Amino acid sequence: MTPNLTLTESGPATGRPVLVLHGGGGPATVAPIAEHFARIARTLLPTHPGWNGTPRPDHLTRVADLAAAYLDLLRDRRLSDALVIGSSLGGWIAAELATADTEGLISGVVLMNAVGIEVDGEPIQDFFALGARDVAEYAYHDPERFYVDPATLPAERLAVIQANMAALRVYSGGPAMNDPALRPRLAAVTVPTLVVWGESDRIATPAYGKQYAASFASARLEVVTEAGHLPHLEQPARTYALLDAFAAETGRR
Repeated sequence: MTPNLTLTESGPATGRPVLVLHGGGGPATVAPIAEHFARIARTLLPTHPGWNGTPRPDHLTRVADLAAAYLDLLRDRRLSDALVIGSSLGGWIAAELATADTEGLISGVVLMNAVGIEVDGEPIQDFFALGARDVAEYAYHDPERFYVDPATLPAERLAVIQANMAALRVYSGGPAMNDPALRPRLAAVTVPTLVVWGESDRIATPAYGKQYAASFASARLEVVTEAGHLPHLEQPARTYALLDAFAAETGRR
């Protein structure tokens, strides 16, 4: 059963479909990516059910469930040649999408500081145990630039953040943020894959990213210096240069 998705769509209707998938911070964290591609592409930015006050149907409890919903979205809209870009949890969803796409609807996948696989010796940082200051320190190369004191936020905003974290816990299964069954399945993925990683990320380290890229039969790892878990926010020019080049390499039209 396909859920009713909250979806922002922009860009030319005849452009290549670009599906942008957010992480735990919600769609605002990847909105700049959607805006960047909307100049030339038909860009779809969904809000995962459970984020920003959207309902989460009871049957949506796993990342694989979200991947199935987004694959249905592509089918329902008769979209193909899709470029899927996922950040953090969104990267996990994108990886699941790549394993589930038996119809060839996806022609390129970008994983940006993705979580989702199990790597010996490189556990994901327990995000749920971090305070706001710690999140900034672990997630950003320049934490002072991005730290927001929760005491300065209105109660309504804090409630949304707490609800988003509750949804993240449901889908991810908790602090480990991985599915041990995912990594072995990635070797069968043949769609071109780009793995982009912020060098200063301490939520999921570059060593974890290297192993993520190596899990695919053919994936390229690109490390962005002076950036952390969200490289497109800290180093947009460098990050978009990588994304644009990959989009040009993989489009069918």
